[in-house]
Amino acid sequence: QVQLVESGGGLVQAGGTLRLSCAASGRTFSRDAMGWFRQAPGKEREFVVAISWSGGSTYYADFVKGRFTISRDNAKNTVYLQMNNLKPEDTAVYFCAAAAGSGSGRYYYTRARNFDYWGQGTQVTVSS
Repeated sequence: QVQLVESGGGLVQAGGTLRLSCAASGRTFSRDAMGWFRQAPGKEREFVVAISWSGGSTYYADFVKGRFTISRDNAKNTVYLQMNNLKPEDTAVYFCAAAAGSGSGRYYYTRARNFDYWGQGTQVTVSS
């Protein structure tokens, strides 16, 4: 059974930091691009960041550039999202996803429909 399990969410004050993890199991994800999306109450799911299978390419939404960093450890089948200088508008459920297809590039990875596997999400709440 393929699973993506996110962890590390929680409640933090504005300006604080969190580190999300996404542990994959059930298949080898080392050849998949991985991404993080988020969904705030009453809003559509939106792209946050993606990383190529090798880790050599990363793609960030403008609203997280300079604050969030994605990384991966293929030996551990795990992807991380380091979130610094958090803002109240970052409050959302954060989802980890894996793209097993052959597409690549920013346009491809910013589309949720191109991701094949999804986690259940982890809540991030940033208080002002």
